[in-house]
Amino acid sequence: MITIQEAKTKKELTDYIKFPFSLYKNNKYWVPPIIADELETFDKTKNPAFENAEAYFYIAYKDNKIVGRIAAIINWSEVNDQQKKKVRFGWFDVIDDIEVTKALLEKVYELGRKNNLEHVEGPMGFSNLDKVGVLTEGFDEIGTMITWYNHPYYASHFEQLGYSVEKKYLESKFPFENVKPEFFEKANDLVKRRYQLSPLNFKTTKEVMPHVDKMFDLFNESYASLSSFVAISDIQKEYFKKKYISFINPEFIKFVEDKDHNIVAFSIVMPSFSEALQKSKGKLFPFGFLHLLKAKNQSKDMIFYLIGVHPDYQNKAVTAIIFNEYYHTFKEKGVVNCFRTPELADNLAIHNLWKHFNPVVHKRRCTFLKNL
Repeated sequence: MITIQEAKTKKELTDYIKFPFSLYKNNKYWVPPIIADELETFDKTKNPAFENAEAYFYIAYKDNKIVGRIAAIINWSEVNDQQKKKVRFGWFDVIDDIEVTKALLEKVYELGRKNNLEHVEGPMGFSNLDKVGVLTEGFDEIGTMITWYNHPYYASHFEQLGYSVEKKYLESKFPFENVKPEFFEKANDLVKRRYQLSPLNFKTTKEVMPHVDKMFDLFNESYASLSSFVAISDIQKEYFKKKYISFINPEFIKFVEDKDHNIVAFSIVMPSFSEALQKSKGKLFPFGFLHLLKAKNQSKDMIFYLIGVHPDYQNKAVTAIIFNEYYHTFKEKGVVNCFRTPELADNLAIHNLWKHFNPVVHKRRCTFLKNL
């Protein structure tokens, strides 16, 4: 018999977070989260996502053993401001038993119907800065700290339950040796002169902080036209600033500004923490933080986390300035491989940015949708 219980207490939420640790035990491609970090994400008093969203966390039990989990989420900004009558689900993990999947999803349907919503989509988090998508290709590739990994049967469960693919995402990689500076050096010089632009580089986190609010404003502007985009609020900006910016190597944050010091483009790159997180096994102490610190300083794999260009400067080769700056930084650091985070398959503009580097699509993922 399958029973579903809402996780409310710290112990229950910890059990919810730890379930994938057993589901993917000895899987060399799954990357565990930091348990304390996940607990903070689910804490309504700490995560500002709850300012405009509500979420409920459910655990599935069978024979007194945890066999699945799911989060049912409503992003009220999406529902009220964009008129998208959608209930989301995320943090979904399950054994290969479609009855468990069905029972977990029923809790999501209940929330959607209770609020007169029209369809369900997932897996996805609270906002565009959360993880997204079911992995459909690339099961033999190590995950990242900003993506979910899953078994191949997940997609099959959704298809059997009448879901259809809603959004497709691609993840690509290329060796740094593919980056030939002649593809962007000339454009870099030309664009800087024509539009009176200049790069902004940093050596310390303290130097970065005064510019972060402007960066998030530009993030909202540059991604506004995408179908899945929900803007982040001022409170969320503060949260992400404290939680992530201090964690990122300042030399991997690049801005481009105009003559009036307005930011017109930005990019954030992060070292790969995948192997460090696997060694940490979900805990920062006693030694987990040392693995992460070593990866931050020594990793030769880089992940392009975010890149954005102001609408007025899109299609004007402004990214040539960013690529030129990264080329010199990566060369100095001895970077070997470059990876891209999940990008919408129909976002042709972003894919065209990388064409000269001959990237290879090594993972595909998607969200699934079903009418209520």
